[in-house]
Amino acid sequence: MTFTELLPAIMFLVFTILILVGYPIAFTIAATALGFGLYAFGLNFFNLLPLRVWGVMTNFTLIAVPLFVFMGVTLERSGIAEDLLETMGLVFGRIAGGIAVSVVIVGALLAASTGIVGATVTTMGLIALPTMVRRGYQKELVSGVICASGTLGQIIPPSIVLVLVGDILGVSVGDLFLGAFIPGVTLAILYTLYVLIVSFLRPDLAPPIPREERAGVSSRELTLRVLKVLVPPLALMVAVLGSIFFGIAAPTEAAAMGASGALTLTLVYRKFSWTMLQQTMQTTARLTSLVFIILVGATAFGLAFRGMGGDTLIRNFIEHLALPPMVVFASVMGLVFVLGFFLDYIEIAFIHLPILAPILTSMGFDPIWYGVVLGVNLQTSFLTPPFGYALFYLRGVAPPDVTTGHIYRGIIPFVVLQLIGLTLVVLFPAMATWLPRAVFR
Repeated sequence: MTFTELLPAIMFLVFTILILVGYPIAFTIAATALGFGLYAFGLNFFNLLPLRVWGVMTNFTLIAVPLFVFMGVTLERSGIAEDLLETMGLVFGRIAGGIAVSVVIVGALLAASTGIVGATVTTMGLIALPTMVRRGYQKELVSGVICASGTLGQIIPPSIVLVLVGDILGVSVGDLFLGAFIPGVTLAILYTLYVLIVSFLRPDLAPPIPREERAGVSSRELTLRVLKVLVPPLALMVAVLGSIFFGIAAPTEAAAMGASGALTLTLVYRKFSWTMLQQTMQTTARLTSLVFIILVGATAFGLAFRGMGGDTLIRNFIEHLALPPMVVFASVMGLVFVLGFFLDYIEIAFIHLPILAPILTSMGFDPIWYGVVLGVNLQTSFLTPPFGYALFYLRGVAPPDVTTGHIYRGIIPFVVLQLIGLTLVVLFPAMATWLPRAVFR
């Protein structure tokens, strides 16, 4: 093989080394692309790049990203999470592990209405973690269940991960939302079963709330509280997801509806203020800018990589190995899982998926199915140390007696549960394909 043919592999290796050394991803990917693009194509590279960037920035589907971010940040400030955690804790507190179960349920509800991992993990870490530790819950179990439940927003729609994956794979975001619903709920059920089994076998790790503490709330009062805290997020979830699922609105339109609904809830909960709105818009602008700066760099990287024949190099390498399609699929998923230990989901989605996805499509795999599988796999990147973002978020709000060691040890069973859920979707593709086909056929 000539040096020119190996240029894409060298480019990828240089980029990986720079990232591992610690250079910022947004500038590293753009600088690598520009350097190798200039070497391979000269100044003509700058004739091609603006058109590609313009095509990405005018992509209507990506409007859903800032709108979903705005919806999530607004809901974080509406008080829904606090009310949900307190009320669900009373409902399930009578059983061993009940508060942990309520954290999973609240995590799933917030996932279907906010989808912001940082907001969910931070909120539950501030509210539920001290309460559970004070009541004698094992610190590893508490840490693991909060981190895992907080990441459900990356697979249960509406999910920013699925919006990005859908755009990269060229498949309908609505189809991916439908396809991810059952796997997302399955993960929540797996978390709940694990908590219940551990609590049954070792009640000392997750004791119930004492009877005298529950005696002050009547059944009628509890029912009214449950309805009060459940109806608003469920109404928003039905409005956003229902409009997508039944073809009433496109994902971008539903995202706008969700942003408006979240703002309305802050008025209902009397949490609205101009300061809150200003802070929400600043946070939304900052998070959206991060996504789009990396997206522009990834576009330049993809242009240089493909222009030098990188996709052909990878495809020829895989065909030369003559591996069965499922072995190639397993290898791709294994690579994405390992990358999740070191890279953020945005980096993996923008850099690696455009290279790997065409290979899977050419082998005849259903894009909706493997798009959902990729979504579950990318969700795991929030949990895997050393760079799992959910672990960082919890560490930032955890009291001093909950150490990094507690958090890392506590997340291990939930990473295993993630892999079990991933395996189930691989073995039973209908989990991801049945709902889109049932709705749109």
